Amino acid sequence: MFDVTILTIFPEMFPGFLNYSLAGKALEKKIWNLEVMNIRFFAKDRHLTVDHIPYGGGAGMVMRPDVVGDAVDSVLSTHKDTKFIYMTPSGTKFDQSIARELVGFPHITILCGRFEGIDQRVIDEYTPYELSIGDYILSGGEPAAMVVLDVCVRLLPGVVNNSGSITEESFSYSGGVLEYPQYTRPKQWRKHRVPKILLSGNHKKISDWRQKQSQVITKRRRPELLDGEINDKFT
Repeated sequence: MFDVTILTIFPEMFPGFLNYSLAGKALEKKIWNLEVMNIRFFAKDRHLTVDHIPYGGGAGMVMRPDVVGDAVDSVLSTHKDTKFIYMTPSGTKFDQSIARELVGFPHITILCGRFEGIDQRVIDEYTPYELSIGDYILSGGEPAAMVVLDVCVRLLPGVVNNSGSITEESFSYSGGVLEYPQYTRPKQWRKHRVPKILLSGNHKKISDWRQKQSQVITKRRRPELLDGEINDKFT
């Protein structure tokens, strides 16, 4: 089983969209398990305060290391071998290959930051794997964590009925390029027709056409993928 613990100040956000479609069915079948822990339970005052103003000044608030640290310790006391992840815009950019590595861990813990992030001493103490889903800023790590989990869960055995569809998707098909165009019935819709090659029944020619289309689309939209640009993976 793929076991997941989420650390957040908004536990009610989960499972969110992970409770639907493939991920939701897999959760119901216990192919994966989700535990959500409220960081506020580890607050030190009656107001359940988890943040404070930053030393040195600056805008926003920072999540306190004593509160976050106690929450992390609580998880580590039960899951000593967990893969600890912190969702942050400054982390390594998430991709399909990282997802494949993550599902190899029996347990992962995802810390969802809020405000201006967490105190650096938490990172120094636990050295989490810092992960980002893109070059933009969200209100918190929760949506990012859900994206990561959605990608991971569909890679688990028994989640996607046709396992071949996983290997032919963008970033998986033909060496990590974008997926080729897809067509279904009717053969003609308005002025648009299905490419004749797909109706030929010649599987070798169809495969060659799809690979060529993948290369063309990738070159136009994501040329850096063809340059062999990769992220630093787990160490």
